[in-house]
Amino acid sequence: MTHSLVGWALAETGLKHRTRKGLAACILAANMPDIDVFFGWAPWAPLAMHRGFTHGLIGGVVVLPPVLAAMLWLLDRWQLSGGKIAQSAPPMRFGWLLVLCWLGAITHPLLDLQNVYAVQLLSPASERWFHTDGLFIVSPWLLAFLSAGIWRTRKRKAGRPAILALVAALAFILGNMGISALAWRAPSADAPYARPDRIFASPEPLRFWRRDLVWRSGGAITHARFDPLISMTRLADYGPPVADNMSVPVVQRAAIATPQVRDFLAWSQMPTATIWRKGCEITVTFGDARFADPVMAGGFQETVRLTDC
Repeated sequence: MTHSLVGWALAETGLKHRTRKGLAACILAANMPDIDVFFGWAPWAPLAMHRGFTHGLIGGVVVLPPVLAAMLWLLDRWQLSGGKIAQSAPPMRFGWLLVLCWLGAITHPLLDLQNVYAVQLLSPASERWFHTDGLFIVSPWLLAFLSAGIWRTRKRKAGRPAILALVAALAFILGNMGISALAWRAPSADAPYARPDRIFASPEPLRFWRRDLVWRSGGAITHARFDPLISMTRLADYGPPVADNMSVPVVQRAAIATPQVRDFLAWSQMPTATIWRKGCEITVTFGDARFADPVMAGGFQETVRLTDC
């Protein structure tokens, strides 16, 4: 929904009048990178990985927009030949159509960059994940800004409200990126004086200034909370470090046991393992510390059963 609203708001600034199919170009391009959800079966790993190739600067921003522009142009030609284009419609300008597809497409990885799910911006050249932790994965505040701007623009038939909504959304994101940068520094600036090798700071959906932190240091996972209204340099509270168990020999065996687990660990950026033993049977459940909340954890787990006798 957020991607669609961003594309729609872009179109309502006046860009949709630059060419026929302008509105469709902005909205479809803003959603286009998520086409990767249909290619989980693909033998090429960057395409099969969600938020991989199609979300990167090469696949999502350079390659896919011309494909979408060509498809919309062909659709327009077909409609024109069938007399289905209104006389009052603006002319088809392929150059503008391509520009709108590029504009819409680049908003997608930039938005996905804002949450802890992260994105492989340099895929397929690099498997590195990037994140700025500027937004909850579905921010009600961002939805409100954009919806209000689109509604006011369509009511007043002027693009200024849409422009203001996009500016407000950008300011909101940049401010939250700044809060997350403070949160990243807090564990090492004060107690517990940790030295994380990986850290995430997820904003809360409504109280957007608060952060739920999780970091990995020395093979252990720690959860904490940060609230800049309490302190801009210290954590509000933090729990004890818990071993991630990823270096345990039986876990290393389980990590390569099935294709599903290998794929999960290729995606997971903060993997953890829980080990259950019953006689000769060992059950290893892999999870991701970013999604440790019981409500979400079940959707981000893979289990392997081994025998050790």
